[in-house]
Amino acid sequence: MAPLEGLRSDAWGGKARVCRMVNRMVGEAMLKPAFGNLLRALLLAAAFAVVPAQAQVLDGQTLVSARLLPSKTAVVPGQPFEVGLLLEMAPGWHTYWEYSGDAGLPTKIEWTLPAGFENGPILWPVPHLMIEPGDIWTYGYGGKVLLITTIIPPPDLPTGTKVALFAKASWLVCKDTCIPGSAKLELELPVAATSADANEKLFDEFRSLIPSAGPPPFVLAWENNGAAWNLRIPNLPAGAKAGLFPLPLDDQPPGRPVESGSGQFHIEMPGAFRGVLAVGEGSATKAWIVEGTAVPAAAPKQGLWLALLYGFLGGIILNLMPCVLPVISLKIFGFIKQAGESPRKIFAHGLAFVGGIFTWFLGLGILVVILKSGGTEVTWAFQFQNPWFNVAIGSVVFVFALNLFGVFELVLPGRASTALESAASTGGLAGSFFQGLFATLLATPCTAPFLGTALGFAFSRSAPVILAMFAAVAVGMGFPYLVLTARPGWMKFLPRPGAWMERLKQLMGFPLMATLVWILGIVGGQRGMDGVFWFLCFLLCLSISCWLYGSFCGPLSGIRSRAAAILLAALFAGGGGWYFLGGKFSRSGSHEPGGIEWVPFSAKELSALEMSGKSVFVDFTADWCITCKFNERTAIDTPAVRQLLRDRKVVAMKADWTNANPEITAALKHFGRVGVPFYVIYPAGRAAEPVVLPELLTESTLVDALKKLP
Repeated sequence: MAPLEGLRSDAWGGKARVCRMVNRMVGEAMLKPAFGNLLRALLLAAAFAVVPAQAQVLDGQTLVSARLLPSKTAVVPGQPFEVGLLLEMAPGWHTYWEYSGDAGLPTKIEWTLPAGFENGPILWPVPHLMIEPGDIWTYGYGGKVLLITTIIPPPDLPTGTKVALFAKASWLVCKDTCIPGSAKLELELPVAATSADANEKLFDEFRSLIPSAGPPPFVLAWENNGAAWNLRIPNLPAGAKAGLFPLPLDDQPPGRPVESGSGQFHIEMPGAFRGVLAVGEGSATKAWIVEGTAVPAAAPKQGLWLALLYGFLGGIILNLMPCVLPVISLKIFGFIKQAGESPRKIFAHGLAFVGGIFTWFLGLGILVVILKSGGTEVTWAFQFQNPWFNVAIGSVVFVFALNLFGVFELVLPGRASTALESAASTGGLAGSFFQGLFATLLATPCTAPFLGTALGFAFSRSAPVILAMFAAVAVGMGFPYLVLTARPGWMKFLPRPGAWMERLKQLMGFPLMATLVWILGIVGGQRGMDGVFWFLCFLLCLSISCWLYGSFCGPLSGIRSRAAAILLAALFAGGGGWYFLGGKFSRSGSHEPGGIEWVPFSAKELSALEMSGKSVFVDFTADWCITCKFNERTAIDTPAVRQLLRDRKVVAMKADWTNANPEITAALKHFGRVGVPFYVIYPAGRAAEPVVLPELLTESTLVDALKKLP
């Protein structure tokens, strides 16, 4: 049967009636989807409880046979391999995918593995769509299916021995009725230095049906109106068959991807869409995990001139958005300083500022055109999807804020300053241009009224329309400044320059710091709290560099002190960037397999582990302890320490003192301590004394202590 083949049963059996009844009950209860799914599963289990769980033989016919099959002939220490659960169903019977649809239950595997072994999740092949009587949509497998799981053995397995892997598999098999089934399975494999492939043909067949996490080689044109999704695949090969299978979240109403044409699907589903796109038939099927990404759909009858007007109005309103106000306030501050200058010079500054706005918007428009021509779907503010871009722009915002707070001033040498003063007609124009560029860069995450509709219209059109739309937005955003600088007489309504301006300048640093907080929130979503922590460490180094420059590079500083300060500032900024960004930040947010498996602290458990001959490393820590977190990231949770904990079979125990815990307090007092961090190693047995480690822990100190354990 082809993976994309739709099935419809002509017989209306007990399963269909029960499923329809259960779905009606869940719908009438108006429960949240997560509770509805749970209720559906419980009701189905109760409805079919009359059938014995072991009754996988019905009227002399075997409904499901289950086996564990390895991908290798032997286990090689430290080298991952695959084990497949092979389910072979009788003709007409089927089991279910990871998302079973309107009815059914997905197959589950519970592993019991030897010490040190780890297992990954089930890798699900592309399912079949099965439409049952009563318009019940389900997703599953008929014939046979191999559910593959990756097994990771420890690196210290002795060769020449054997290991046994145990799994409890449970499933629901259905035809005209549904029967729960289960099996306790065992697979025994030798441990050897080398291994050969096993069951190669079967594994290759089903591996090819597992969806890829990479992007498909097709353009995916998503459109969303808030309640439904439309997907077009314009460059799908002629005659190719496509299928779309949803993977809704636990709290999300399920949607049904209805094929509305060749390579076109409509899904009634609010919120984000995630699912599997499959193209091809039979063994030639290829699949990818896809997610709906779209700008709001534009009104179908909206004309070009109306869309450009919306872009112009949206550009004007962008000046009032929180993203832009920090830099706009700087420009108004500049207008106040320029109020006494010549009208011609004021207008030149206004043109330079607007020139920066146009440069950014048109550059962004050209980039969008290039990406779209290459088949990439782009959206407004797509550059903020890159964490490195956010680090760069966050650093610039931070330095700007330090400058406004008076930490440093950019002071030019005497000759350069004199040369600039002699060029008064153009002095500072580059600064105005950069302010316009920077204001527009910060504006792109904001979508002002009218702007979303205008961009939604433009992003689906040709290159000239896209560039015209970006130009219209630039005209709208720059319009107020052109008017203000073209009519310098209006400057009289602005307050006169005075001593108050220094305080105002410092005050304007706080909106920039608020912008940095917002950027940190984006980084946290992309790289987790670890990413935010390492980014803040780099910003600390950057602030020291700015302070060094501001303190020792003033107009009265000598050449030697200036050179030494610049060198130290460069070392702090460069060293911090290399260590915290290039090293720590670049690895944050990614899952590292084989992490430390912490055991919660318990005096009773600690005593039992010692008596059983286990060594124990106890980390007394708390979430509010900065030193604790730094030690965990730099000295404890490192590859070398994780490997030694496994090699020496040391149990890692975490005494979390974030909230008051009398047992942990008593343990600290036993060692004469009243706070954290505190680290101690209990060697196996009760004869040896505990080893107390220093509070400022290093990786080498912990490694040396662990190496002394048996």
